[in-house]
Amino acid sequence: MFLFRLLSFIFGYVNILIRGESLEKFLNMAASRGIFLWDIKRIGQNEILVKTRLSAVKPLRHIGRNSKTRFNFKGREGLPFMIHRIRKRKSVIFGAMFFLFGLYVLSSFIWFIDIKGNHDLSREDILRITGEAGLKVGSVKFRVDQDRVEKLIRERMPEVSYVGVDINGTRATIEIAEKIIIKKKESQPSNVVARKAGLIKEVLVLVGDPAVKEGDTVVPGQLLISGVIPPPETLNQDPPGISGGETARRAPAYPPTCVRARGVVRARVWYEGYGEVPLQEEGSRETGSLFSRVRIKIGDKEIILSGAQNIPFNNYRIESSIKRPPVWRNLSIPVEFISEEYHEVEKYRIQRSRSEALELARKKSLELARSNTKNIEGEYHVLDEKTTEVSPKNPENIVRVRAYIETLEDIGLEKPLK
Repeated sequence: MFLFRLLSFIFGYVNILIRGESLEKFLNMAASRGIFLWDIKRIGQNEILVKTRLSAVKPLRHIGRNSKTRFNFKGREGLPFMIHRIRKRKSVIFGAMFFLFGLYVLSSFIWFIDIKGNHDLSREDILRITGEAGLKVGSVKFRVDQDRVEKLIRERMPEVSYVGVDINGTRATIEIAEKIIIKKKESQPSNVVARKAGLIKEVLVLVGDPAVKEGDTVVPGQLLISGVIPPPETLNQDPPGISGGETARRAPAYPPTCVRARGVVRARVWYEGYGEVPLQEEGSRETGSLFSRVRIKIGDKEIILSGAQNIPFNNYRIESSIKRPPVWRNLSIPVEFISEEYHEVEKYRIQRSRSEALELARKKSLELARSNTKNIEGEYHVLDEKTTEVSPKNPENIVRVRAYIETLEDIGLEKPLK
């Protein structure tokens, strides 16, 4: 069947509307003469629509006269008619050839350069080095020596352990792996201070002089373990020849010692969250339906590349992204690629009972309080979670709840000693 349709397209076929009272006779005479008709459809009492090859049109005229039927052409399909239409529109052929030639020329240049893996290295420095090697925006991609670009980047940037250049279409991708330099931490004198406010539960000093004890309340930045160790004191005796039992005096035997304080200071810390939910809520929200459209703008004219022209939503929120070709040798191409996403929006109204609003407010407040605990450094233990409804002075349409989470965590933070 596919081969038959292919041959019909190559040699051409027509759609014929046949009218008359002897339609069956017309079909029988065509079949007896070996004329193939397909897609036969009856569209009226004395009308049928058929398809046949272009070579069968002349014999069908004789059959029509003998069967007292008339037919009209409703469509001409196939390669011969297509070539005939194209010959009448030479400007279209020239425009298509010019477009393909321009597309080929533009695809021979590099318009986009992506750099991946650079965390500490500057993108501008990498582009400057690749430009010296011949890889920059507007370069002819057939003239770019990828090995030379990779070699120059490794020579100019010793921080790079691996570099790879890949050119795909009009986009060049540079992948970089930076060397991991482990810096030896200097053992300089330091204190341990409080990272946050809390109630001291346990103090374990490894090196240094403790400045707080269990049960103390501390604030952020307060000294917990001092890096300055005071010297031991000695008892001074009365000088020879002097009596009278004078009070003994204590004096330091050595100067104070500065060390890098270390230890564990665990404290009870409280995190707070707040949530409120109205009993009656009105607003707008997205339904989840999405419509996308891509347009190209050339000067003042716009052409829709994908998507329908009319927006299928009455109320929607739009997100658009505009991309322009980069400037090449002070030549700005007035072309914009506009990608748009339309999110359908609908109005809603929710009526809640007080118990439902209270439960939602509790969940919101606990989620906010728990999100604050995500920033805790190191291990911690949750001791307690509780929620409290905030009673308004006047009756309101809003239910308010505060949540409290109590944790036990190490709040020590090392701070260099000045």
